[in-house]
Amino acid sequence: MRVVVAPDSFKGSVAADDAARALARGWLAQRPGDDVRLLPLADGGEGTVDAFAAALPEAERRTTVAPGPDGRPVSAAWLLLPDRTAVLELAQSSGLPLLPAPNPLGAHTYGLGVVARAALDTGATRLVIGLGGSASTDGGAGALRALGLRLHDNQSKDLPLGGAALAELARLDTTDRVPPPPGGVQLLVDVTAPLTGPAGAAATYGPQKGAGPAEVVLLDAALRRFADLAGGAPDQPGAGAAGGTAYGLAALWDARITPGAATIATLVGLGDALAGADLVLTGEGRFDETSLTGKVVGSLLDSAASAGVPVAVAAGQISGPIPGSVAATVSLVELAGSIDAALNDPTTWLAEAGTALSRRLTRG
Repeated sequence: MRVVVAPDSFKGSVAADDAARALARGWLAQRPGDDVRLLPLADGGEGTVDAFAAALPEAERRTTVAPGPDGRPVSAAWLLLPDRTAVLELAQSSGLPLLPAPNPLGAHTYGLGVVARAALDTGATRLVIGLGGSASTDGGAGALRALGLRLHDNQSKDLPLGGAALAELARLDTTDRVPPPPGGVQLLVDVTAPLTGPAGAAATYGPQKGAGPAEVVLLDAALRRFADLAGGAPDQPGAGAAGGTAYGLAALWDARITPGAATIATLVGLGDALAGADLVLTGEGRFDETSLTGKVVGSLLDSAASAGVPVAVAAGQISGPIPGSVAATVSLVELAGSIDAALNDPTTWLAEAGTALSRRLTRG
């Protein structure tokens, strides 16, 4: 059999390339003669820089120290391509795993703006920014602050960082804002959510970042206030990505919102890999209904269906109805016996998942 192993990262647990190797190891333990190709993927979130680096070995890896989502310094990796395109990943500077504990009201994206500014100072003429895995719901206001935007309250004082502060926004000052690079800014998003409302950034993803019901209401209202003054297109699909960072950068820095999973899949040659393949193994930390809304696994299911290739999914946890296009699923938590056991040794259980899927889908 020709098998393509194309997982996403398992957020905060194992990188996509390590997940791919583990799944392949488990599959080959049962079927050593199969032709297995590794194709780790990303959707704009964690692993985006690594996916680009694997596909473009000529890229130069850089590192910038920037304030993390709670202000403590973090080291954020990014890439500079030969054509002077810089590839950034919000998760490196402003990701949820960088916090010792969630801070839904105060976490911010200032570090992303610091990294973007460093890339421009290095000579980047175009930016590609992966948006996913964020710790905050600040509409990208923090990143824009680092790029020179001023946000004032009704007493002309600078607002503090964090999404909650946007509720007091009275005026935007773009006088000192750094202009976008001449080649533009492309945002890779992993969701289709708008900025606000019941399907928006705060309501849909705020709870994952520690927001309770009252905090969700507060953050949604704060984002609405931000949109009232910033204009743009808050209802655009994907505007709610990374706590609304996609909206803020699109409205106030002329960035273009694009589907991350499809863009990265094209870059790494998924279409060619699917041609003649008998099966695709994919996976992510949690496979549920949100997986089908612009994330790696949902995008891969669409591409594989078009190519007539069945897909098997290994995930930490699995919930909700399983699409008919999925040939088989395996939960790492069920294999390991508990969430803690699965998290403590994810590559071992991914290998077990690869073996289990090979037994389930083949005869030996």
